[in-house]
This record gives sequence, C-alpha cells and structure tokens, in this order.
Amino acid sequence: MLTYTLDKTKGHLSKELYKALKRDIEEGKIKRGEKLPSKRTFARNCSVSTITVQNAYDQLVSEGYITAIEKKGYYVSQEGGKKKSLVSFSIKEEEEEKPLDLPDLSNNRVKEENFPFSIWSRLMRKTMAERQNELLSPMSAEGVLELRRAIAHHLSSFRGMIVSPSQVLVGAGTEYLYSLIIQLIGRDKLYAIEDPGYMKLERIYDANGVESRRVRLDEKGLSLLDLEETNAEIAHISPNHHYPTGITMPLDRRYEILSWASADDGRYIIEDDYDSEFRVSRNPVPTLYTLDSSGSVIYMNTFSKSLASTVRISYMVLPLELSERFKEKLSFYSSTVSSFEQYTLASFIEEGFFEKHINRMRLYYIRQRKLVLSLLSSGPLKDKSSVIENDSGLHFILRLDTSLTDEEIKALLLKEGIRISALSDFSLYHDNTHDFLISYSNLDMEAFERALTILSENI
Repeated sequence: MLTYTLDKTKGHLSKELYKALKRDIEEGKIKRGEKLPSKRTFARNCSVSTITVQNAYDQLVSEGYITAIEKKGYYVSQEGGKKKSLVSFSIKEEEEEKPLDLPDLSNNRVKEENFPFSIWSRLMRKTMAERQNELLSPMSAEGVLELRRAIAHHLSSFRGMIVSPSQVLVGAGTEYLYSLIIQLIGRDKLYAIEDPGYMKLERIYDANGVESRRVRLDEKGLSLLDLEETNAEIAHISPNHHYPTGITMPLDRRYEILSWASADDGRYIIEDDYDSEFRVSRNPVPTLYTLDSSGSVIYMNTFSKSLASTVRISYMVLPLELSERFKEKLSFYSSTVSSFEQYTLASFIEEGFFEKHINRMRLYYIRQRKLVLSLLSSGPLKDKSSVIENDSGLHFILRLDTSLTDEEIKALLLKEGIRISALSDFSLYHDNTHDFLISYSNLDMEAFERALTILSENI
C-alpha cells in the first residue's frame, strides 16, 4: 500500500506529496508502468484530501513522470535517475509524539478562568436533583425540548430570528451536524466552500463521500461569480464573521447569494454563525436565515466559542422542509449530547446566565483587543505592520511589511518557541500573503510582546 506521512510544517501538502512521489519514481522505488492508487484511496492512505492528491498528480503529469489513462487511472511513465538495487525497509515502532504546549498567537481557545464553573456545577447538581426521571428517559433525535426552546428564545432576542423549537437540532459539535446535512440533502450534490476558509471542511466532506469545490473570496466575502462557475448546489459560508479573514458580508452580497439559492429548488446555503456573540461596536448584520424567504438557509452555531472549545454542543436551525425530512428519514438516530448536559445548558440559558456570561466576556475581549492593538501601535513593530479587522469576532489579521515568506516567519517564531498561523495556511490559492492571525481570546501577552520584538529585529 503506497502511503506517505506528510510534514504539514513544510508548506502545502500537495507540494510535499509531489516531491515524495517524484523522488520515489526517480529512485526506482515506484517502477515504470506501475499503476498509482486512485485519488480517493491515496488520499485516505495519506490522510489528506483528494484535492491534494489531484494537485500532486497533475504536476507529475505535466512533468512527464506519470500518465493519466481515461477510465483506468494514473501510471508511471518515467523512471528518473539511475536504477538502484532493491531496498529493504525496516519497520520500527515509534513512540507517540505529543504536541509541544507552546504559546500560540492564533489559538482561539477560551481561558480556563473565564468559564463559569461555579454556576455550571450548581446547575448540574440542580438538574440531577430535579430531573431524575427525564435524565434516564429516551430523548428525541433533535435533542431535549427544553434546550431547543431555550435556543429558539435566545436566537429571537439576540439575532432577531423567528424559529420554532421543532426546527432546532442539537448535536455534539458542528462536524456531526455536517454529516446529518449531507444525509438530508444528498451525497450527489456539489458543495462550495470558502477559500481561504476552515480547512477541515474539505476533509469532512471528502470523508463523507461528497465532492466539494473551493470558491475564492473578494472584499465582500464569497465571490458570486466564482460560485456560479463551480455549478455548486450547496454553499457553505460564514458571512457574519468569516474565518480567518474577518470579512463581514454586506447586505447587497447577502441578497445576491440568497437570489442564487432561490433560483433552483435544489440549492441550499449553510450559514455558519460561529462567533456572532462577540461583535465589538457595530450592530449585528441580519443573518441570511432572517433575510431568507425561500427556505434555502440552514443556520448553524455552537457553544464552543461562547463557553469553551471542549463544550461539544452545537445546533442548527433547519428550514421547515428539511426539518420535516429529518423527522421522516433520520429520526431513528440517538441524540449525541447527553441529557445531563442538555438540561444544564437549558437552565443556563433560561435563567439568564448565558446572557450575563456573553456580556461579561464581550467586555473582557474588548479590553484584550484594545491592549493588543495598543502594543502594536506603540511597539517595535509599529512601522512594519498594519492591522486588518472589522470590530468583530475574537481575532484580527496582522499584515507584515517583509520580504520573508510566510513559512520563514512561522519558522522564525517557532525557533523561539512561539506558534503563529498565516492566512496562507487556510488557502489553496493564497501564498505568502504576509497576513497572520492574532487571536486575543487566549493570548499569552508575554509571548506576544516577545514575538513583536523578534519580528521587528528580523523582518
């Protein structure tokens, strides 16, 4: 079985895979005429996306190393370098390597001291004391009614969304909910995802046997022109605060995307509103779900950003048609979130603790943001950098004025024990943008100040 372990720190995975294949072809480890694995099989072997394999194969085809034969696959057509004798490989057992716990300037986890442990534990004890019968009774696939009612009320008061609890579906993380959407809509659909964007999405869709296409962003968000050129039927987007660029889609583009969706009965928009609670100054823009009149928008959100990343409780609001389809076809599923957590979270929302927590955290993040921006404006990097933000979410983009590549910048900081993510890490098309993510939700201020000094002295 042909497989490679790719080092993600060295750059784009497709380039690493291309180099590995080219080396083995030239050294004779992969023989002339030998058939290479299918894109899907090879992607699974190497734990990468089919797009990564496709890009590597395309490059090898263009250089004459392999040949694509229609309906048969890819075959080695050239054996570069001199022939070598058979090589014996020894297999050694490797110890599991744990990732180093280094300061990460792009890490958006919540600090432990900001989680409302005392309130949560009190509500958990109350739940166990007062709901013993419900806790040991079967739940509906959508989740407990009390939590779905609480979420519907929260969306009404906070986002102006008119939602019936029957349309709300609770699940253990958005990744699980994506799989339900695929089953509801169908695996024969073509899904469009944003570039730059949440890189795991492509792998999730690929793992579920779904074809996806990347669509570029412009200054308003997802490019409608590029979306139409893909012939996609599903658009998976984060219009309210795009990750990682921070773009908030304006109203005119929102209406254009909605018009695209309503033009065909089979089209849907998956609206990810993952950190909408933390807009700093401006009034929130209406959700696509609120503006939608054709039942084409699936709204998604999570408590992982507002409470903690380890609180694996997410939810989605289905259009009425899909809600009924779920009840007819998928209601046999068991809820993936325990009733203990669901009833506790319902009480947390209903008794006003969630709103108080959001307000407290919003003030905390405003102070953090001001502190970080002041260090940039008055620190050693002030003349070599600029900030790109839109007063929302928990991160912004730091643009560096440098001739160094993104990988060189990351390596420079990593050498000093500091991690950082570049915008190019989230894109197939963008390379060496000199844009880096700074998240202030869990920022190590000492490491941040040290990074500013290191960068100012080296770029």
